[in-house]
Amino acid sequence: MKQLLFTAFLLVCIVFSASSQENYLNQWPSFRGPFALGFVENSKTISQWDVETDKNVLWKTSIPGLGHSSPVIWNDKMFISTAISSSGDNEVKIGLYGDGDAVEDESIHEFKLYCLDKNSGEILWEKLATKNVPKVKRHTKASHADGTPATNGKYVVVFFGSNGLFCYNMDGDLVWKKDFDKMNAGPYNAPELEWGFSSSPIIHEDKLIIQCDYLGNCFLAAYDINTGKEIWQTPREEVSTWSSPTVFEKDGKTQIVVNGWKHMGGYDFETGAEIWKMSGGGDIPTPTPVIVDDLIFINNAHGRYSPIYAVKTDAKGDITLDKDETENESIVWSVKRGGAYMQTPLIYDGYLYNLQGNGSLSVFNATSGELMYKESLGSVGGFTASGVAADGKVYLCSEQGDVFVVKAGPEFQIIEHNKMNDVLMASPAINGNVLYFRTQKSVVAVGAK
Repeated sequence: MKQLLFTAFLLVCIVFSASSQENYLNQWPSFRGPFALGFVENSKTISQWDVETDKNVLWKTSIPGLGHSSPVIWNDKMFISTAISSSGDNEVKIGLYGDGDAVEDESIHEFKLYCLDKNSGEILWEKLATKNVPKVKRHTKASHADGTPATNGKYVVVFFGSNGLFCYNMDGDLVWKKDFDKMNAGPYNAPELEWGFSSSPIIHEDKLIIQCDYLGNCFLAAYDINTGKEIWQTPREEVSTWSSPTVFEKDGKTQIVVNGWKHMGGYDFETGAEIWKMSGGGDIPTPTPVIVDDLIFINNAHGRYSPIYAVKTDAKGDITLDKDETENESIVWSVKRGGAYMQTPLIYDGYLYNLQGNGSLSVFNATSGELMYKESLGSVGGFTASGVAADGKVYLCSEQGDVFVVKAGPEFQIIEHNKMNDVLMASPAINGNVLYFRTQKSVVAVGAK
């Protein structure tokens, strides 16, 4: 009898776990959706819309201030963050340029989190997380709300870097918060420059994970999502990065993967212990790692190299490539030049979509690394947002607000070219059959009417 009860209990646990996993995959809980994959299955998204005539525009809601964070969604609630300058300087300088200048704005800012009804765009609540002069300046193309919030359906967390980490329940009640000293994420070889913080938090099981690489004591940390109590903190020997961590599970072990220049690598989810590492590549790492089909895809760019790596999920130890190598026991394939500076790669239906800042799109066979094509999306200025996909379509956004809908697969075809008529720096979100774009001034929901 005891054995039968135990077996029944196990079956209930398995069904509950599968149900929870399916529910999670139907949400858009953090940057680039579940596990930062950037795509959804069984969705029917549209190709064409017009914001001037409202064709296939379901709703549009203005958000004050400036933020490059993406929308996150759980059930019917959407969350978006922003920073509002009292000086009124809520502008960005877009385009292709190499200036490292910061915005000289020492006015008081309101750091806010908004909750919207995803179906109507109605603002359900807004919370002032903190109000102060930012501890670090922002780059002319950045905002003080670059990091995307994260939610697990019980809590929503927003991270403003040096200006604090805040955890709310779904009704907007503050559960806990953490203060931080100045974390200047600026270039390692020009410490006088201040560019701002952009790494997004992630929530997995009962832990909140943050990656803090800056000109100081870099670290990766895990906190109890219920209380904010630190579970572990692992020091990192690293330069500034603007990447977000990713989590995945294999063979009953959960691993956190991070980008870097001195220290790309994997860490044990329970303890923070290092599992594997590698160095090299671009020295201003920004894209988030993505794990698909037992391969970890990491890219970065700046300086001499702009690589793309495909790493085995069972990697151990130091797997850094020798100078002339493109593969080894742990790295299935790589390219030394051609990776994106800002954009997280999209791996969708067996192909890797690599979009560079100038609009050059390279598509690789994700398993072998074979280049399928390299084409330009046209002269429409710079690109910063990361691509997303659904329904056999890839959505790629320019800073000027152009949204290119590209047919997924090994051959290049632009299906549609839509215009948002506003600056577009944030990566879109997808939920159900609807696309959600965060432009400089608004959140816009696009779907079939």
